[in-house]
Amino acid sequence: MSRPSTPLSAFVLLCVGVLTSARVQAELELPAVCSDSMVLQAGVPVRIQGRATAGSTVTVRISSQSVSAAAGADGNWSVQLAPLPASDQPLEMQISGDGETRTIRDILCGEVWLCSGQSNMAMTVSRAANADAEIRAANLPRLRMFLVESDHADQPQQQLRGRWIVCSPETAGRFSATAFFFGRRLHSELRVPVGLINSSVGGTSIESWTSLSAQQANAALKPRLDAWQELDQQFDATAAAEQDRRAQEAWMRRAEQARAAGKAAPKRPKASLQPRKDRNYPARLYNAMIHPLVGYTLRGAIWYQGENAANTSFASLYGEQLRTLITDWRSRWGQGDFPFVWVQLPGFRAPQREPSETSGWVLVREGMLKTLAVPNTGMAVTLDAGEANDIHPRDKQTVGQRLAQWALASVYQQPLIPMGPLFKRATVQGDKVVIEFDHAAGLQSRGTTVSGFAISGSERQFVRADARIEGQTVIVSSAEVPQPAAVRYAWAANPVFSLYNSDGLPASPFRTDDWVDVPVAAK
Repeated sequence: MSRPSTPLSAFVLLCVGVLTSARVQAELELPAVCSDSMVLQAGVPVRIQGRATAGSTVTVRISSQSVSAAAGADGNWSVQLAPLPASDQPLEMQISGDGETRTIRDILCGEVWLCSGQSNMAMTVSRAANADAEIRAANLPRLRMFLVESDHADQPQQQLRGRWIVCSPETAGRFSATAFFFGRRLHSELRVPVGLINSSVGGTSIESWTSLSAQQANAALKPRLDAWQELDQQFDATAAAEQDRRAQEAWMRRAEQARAAGKAAPKRPKASLQPRKDRNYPARLYNAMIHPLVGYTLRGAIWYQGENAANTSFASLYGEQLRTLITDWRSRWGQGDFPFVWVQLPGFRAPQREPSETSGWVLVREGMLKTLAVPNTGMAVTLDAGEANDIHPRDKQTVGQRLAQWALASVYQQPLIPMGPLFKRATVQGDKVVIEFDHAAGLQSRGTTVSGFAISGSERQFVRADARIEGQTVIVSSAEVPQPAAVRYAWAANPVFSLYNSDGLPASPFRTDDWVDVPVAAK
């Protein structure tokens, strides 16, 4: 039987506890992204941040700079480095505080882009077209990717898991293909190091990548948030457990039958999950995979997502959701309206049959087009880079090249057309409609005719239209529509299309009307 503690032994235990607590609190903590082989944004002030004991002084040294700051009451600290020039010569950074010094090695200075979205951003080079040859040629040590490990959380996190990977034939297969081909073109044409921060997860919703407070502040998004909340409230854990038990038993029977027949067992069913714990629940991916990156100095962001929204009844909200995400991220980074460019959904599903086929896929594309009204944004049109039977098309080279085209033209001021032709205005002239475009230098049709146009009168019955190019305009008409009221172009999930500009960039789908269509079922 142990004896009661004496006053002296109690004092000793208290001291040990205090010292242990102090030692834990005194540990200098750096974000995972601030680590060996990192790329720092060149040419602008750079923020370095972390955690330490409240009130302690942290000093950051790199090149000829030495900057200090005190950790706040919450333990957070940050310093701002003066602009560093783009450089191929590796640098070292020493960060000192709480009695220790951390050294970060093999740092390059160049262009840093955040790359986010769902499976088509997460899809690796190893799965892209011509993968073997692309990987063999990927001896590009100045091209680097920070790969964020998948995670989700119900509250904003301070830290995440991930590491910087230097591009080589041994590592390139793990890079996001879209980000790799984007970064490779920037690296080649700008001749500077490029750092790509890949924070993406397959099968995820846009609302999961946006902070909850930003979504709650936008009344237009209330129906989407309410739907998630209702789904969560209706969840019956007992009924779900019973359903899971039955599903597992049925799977075991099918698996046994498959083995007896010498076949592979079917995929084991997943257990039911409380909706608010699902990674797609609003803000869960933002909390775990974006919030810990906030403050790392960037040039801009690329985004490839939307497939998830296209398959819901909220596809028409996508433009509002994307504008909210962009505004949210920019506000939190505090870097002004940093460049933000996304991939418009490619052609997918059965080829177009009717002159106009509204679907969730089409409405998400339209939301993306309308989001170009947000300053300093761009869009890569990829109608011709899709596959009818695969939601994960392998041609990520075209996707990355077009994202880079916008960045090179709009951010780095190179003499390129940033995007494909974009609808500007429509003018009815008798029985014809004149369509004007932006980014339409060298407007041309890739085909024997100018195809993909549909026209309607006020009765809202679309027919295929005749079209011809005149300079940077298209004249649209049909003998069946003597008094036209609306024109649509490439208006289907996998549409007929023909327009390109002189830089080989396809025109975005568009419509001149704002009629409310009932989306057709996915084919």
